[in-house]
Amino acid sequence: MAVPTTRLLVLAVVRMMQPVHGYDVLRELRSWQADEWAGIKPGSVYGSLKTMQRDGLIELEGVGQDGARPERTTYRLTAEGEKEYGDMIRTALYSADLPRSPYFASVALFPTVPRDEVISALRARILKFEAELMRLDREIARVLAGSGNPLEAVPYHAADGMQLGADYLRADLEWTRRTLARIESGELDVWTVQWGGPPPVK
Repeated sequence: MAVPTTRLLVLAVVRMMQPVHGYDVLRELRSWQADEWAGIKPGSVYGSLKTMQRDGLIELEGVGQDGARPERTTYRLTAEGEKEYGDMIRTALYSADLPRSPYFASVALFPTVPRDEVISALRARILKFEAELMRLDREIARVLAGSGNPLEAVPYHAADGMQLGADYLRADLEWTRRTLARIESGELDVWTVQWGGPPPVK
């Protein structure tokens, strides 16, 4: 069974920074760029906090106000939350599931799209990945140049997560370059003989 990523990450940050405000949980996860690789959104963070409080995984530490700022609620992990975190992190840690993407389906359906369009899409994918890898490499270097203390900077483990994403991108980039070369050279030709159905879409 897949581990709910938002629930795992929110619980982890509460555990790490407790007592902690919901806003600080969101800010911490954004500093890890979890909004990009995990699809973390503000609404999902606050919704997860409410659900976990209802489920007894976290509890209210207090409600306070700092000057003119809005009232803020702070949370702390419960014993049940510690157990749930342990179960979820180990399930995720030992997982060896392949990433799932609709792109896999589009590759299987290359024959239904004109060859020139597939070539154009692969070239665009290469450019996008090259630009994204440059950005990720800069971000990783920035994180590693900091203190690594999560209370004052982006922690080093966030750079490890970014590096994992970058390595996946590099593997995909290599596959894309290799596939483009095979199509352009004629080694890979899935358009000469149509498998049942109409010609490739225009």
